[in-house]
Amino acid sequence: MRAIRGAICAENTKESILKNTTELLREIFEANDLDNGQVISITFAVTRDLDAVFPAVAARDLGLTSASLLCLQSMDVVGALPKCIRVEVLADINLAQSQVKHIYLGGAEVLRPDLVEGAK
Repeated sequence: MRAIRGAICAENTKESILKNTTELLREIFEANDLDNGQVISITFAVTRDLDAVFPAVAARDLGLTSASLLCLQSMDVVGALPKCIRVEVLADINLAQSQVKHIYLGGAEVLRPDLVEGAK
């Protein structure tokens, strides 16, 4: 079992939050060769400036109907990246921790520069 992390930024509209959450989940699933049946739970944490829709709606729209989904508000830390959706996918996969691919997109790459392609 592994936890897979990721993040993406979005505008505070239903369309943007759902589109960007969908993109992030698809990238995580593709990079880690996941299918819906392997997902145990997904936790979404959004900054307080994103309140147009729950990001879990995008997961349900992708067919994740058996996994536990939870949406939370991130801590409001001074200087933190705004308009950010963070995700933690808990999945039943047989990968070593070093093989797990965490995905940061759409402006959220600044959160984990060590994971950006070409980083040293």
